[in-house]
Amino acid sequence: MGEQKIFSIKDLNRYIRMKLESDSMLSDVWIRGEISNFTHHSSGHMYFTLKDESSRIKSIMFASHNQRLPFVPKEGARVIARGNVSVYERDGQYQFYATHMQPDGIGSLYLAYEQLKKKLQEEGLFAPERKRPLPRIPAVIAVVTSPTGAAVRDILITLRRRYPQAEVHLYPVLVQGKGAAPSIVKAIETVNRLAEADVMIVGRGGGSLEELWAFNEEIVARAIYSSTIPVISAVGHETDFTIADFTADLRAATPTAAAELAVPDIRELSDQVRQFVSRMNTAVQRRARSERERLQRLQRSPVLVFPRRYMLQHAERIDGLRERLRRAVQGRARLHVEQNARLRHALERHNPREQVQGARRQLDSLRRQLEQAIRSGTKEQTARLGAHIRHLDALSPLKVMGRGYSLVYDEEERTLIKSLTDVQPGDMVKIKLSDGQLDCQVWGMKEDAKSSGEGNGA
Repeated sequence: MGEQKIFSIKDLNRYIRMKLESDSMLSDVWIRGEISNFTHHSSGHMYFTLKDESSRIKSIMFASHNQRLPFVPKEGARVIARGNVSVYERDGQYQFYATHMQPDGIGSLYLAYEQLKKKLQEEGLFAPERKRPLPRIPAVIAVVTSPTGAAVRDILITLRRRYPQAEVHLYPVLVQGKGAAPSIVKAIETVNRLAEADVMIVGRGGGSLEELWAFNEEIVARAIYSSTIPVISAVGHETDFTIADFTADLRAATPTAAAELAVPDIRELSDQVRQFVSRMNTAVQRRARSERERLQRLQRSPVLVFPRRYMLQHAERIDGLRERLRRAVQGRARLHVEQNARLRHALERHNPREQVQGARRQLDSLRRQLEQAIRSGTKEQTARLGAHIRHLDALSPLKVMGRGYSLVYDEEERTLIKSLTDVQPGDMVKIKLSDGQLDCQVWGMKEDAKSSGEGNGA
């Protein structure tokens, strides 16, 4: 049996914590319960227990999270909390770490709101880069809201006050209740299908979360996202935020603010136009004054006052230029004549006829030199050959044989016999004389006495 691994308590608690934190469900969980044993520590952290009829769990909400709570938790309050489950290693006790919390009265709606918000955000419906700029001066404005109530009245009054030239199209819809969301979607689609408006305002007045819920519906958010016309969301009061606000191209704090964002102020435009006109008049006057002064300077210039004098100066200059041109042309002509003469002389030197005649003369000279060298060489070689012939004739064996000498060879005429040791009695030999050859046989041999003595002495 292998060695059993033994954990320390700390290692075991850490392992359990890692297991809990790696669980996807426990890393983001919503729970409902009643607060008990509530303590708001001086550090800002909140320690409490969440319980229901049959169980409880220790919980903590750090200061960085509870500072954003829209309410103050109290002992006995029923809440819905969002957070994760982990282990406090020192005590070996698992706890719930809350990051969001709402009273249970509106908790179900808030939970649905947060879940849809997270889903659409992950899909990119809230991405800032997809939001379109509003037209600076829209001609037609579409208003999607209830035909009754303060919201539509505030929008129309503000649009008429700020920019009465704009044409306003009202698309009446339900803004709360069961049929509100489909009614809003249908109006947004109609505005896009007609393609008459330059910008669209979608909204309603303030109310509770339940009353504003139509603007938290997914179908409304996707209709706003799919709109080809820029959308301003104007739902509720400044503190109210809906899914439509995040999806729209621009969120207005109130319906009145939406109207102010949709159109420019005619008074501000008038002021700008007056400023532009004033600046344009000033620029035109400044330019006219500058051009008038320039014209006066030109009128006083000597060119216009004494034009003949100016023309005479130019005539004199033209005469000078004409003389320079004449000299330049003459100089250029002389240069060309001299250059042509040099080229003609060079061409004559390189005339093919002259070159052929020169080559022919050089060839005749070389031929004479060659013939003389051949004759001289032949004469010298002839003399040298005669000397060699005479020398060879003097050394020729025929000359020696002519004085009575002969040459003795073996039978095959391969070896010259120079000594008695080269033959044996009975051998056939050939004797060459000056006028012929003898075929002989050795019958006897006699050694010369002098040679024998020398040999014996050796």
